[in-house]
Amino acid sequence: HECLKPAAQFTPIVYPKPDNTLTFDRLSSVFLSNTHHEESQPPHLTLKDPSVPVRINLKEYAGPESRYCPAAVYEFVADAAAEGGERLQINAQNCVHCKTCDIKDPTQNIVWVAPEGGGGPNYPNM
Repeated sequence: HECLKPAAQFTPIVYPKPDNTLTFDRLSSVFLSNTHHEESQPPHLTLKDPSVPVRINLKEYAGPESRYCPAAVYEFVADAAAEGGERLQINAQNCVHCKTCDIKDPTQNIVWVAPEGGGGPNYPNM
């Protein structure tokens, strides 16, 4: 997180769409991980300050949460009632427990704790 530079210093990368032969979209890969979380468990991903993702991360770093997470847990969605017209949505049910968010978040605003009940990815063929 200490090495992340403001988005204004870079040209956005345009990645080709997945071909579903050699490359796949993130949600298909999450499906293959057989990730499971109990519906009633307390959240294992929280924000210290819910305003930081839009106010700082999106504004200064172009919302890196939506790119560094390999499981598409974090996405910015339109919300007319939110500051800046967007808010960070956390799709914790997709989490594969890699802890990238806890390490890479530029403001160290995301708190990752081990989920209750031993849920998460289950790679049966490994």
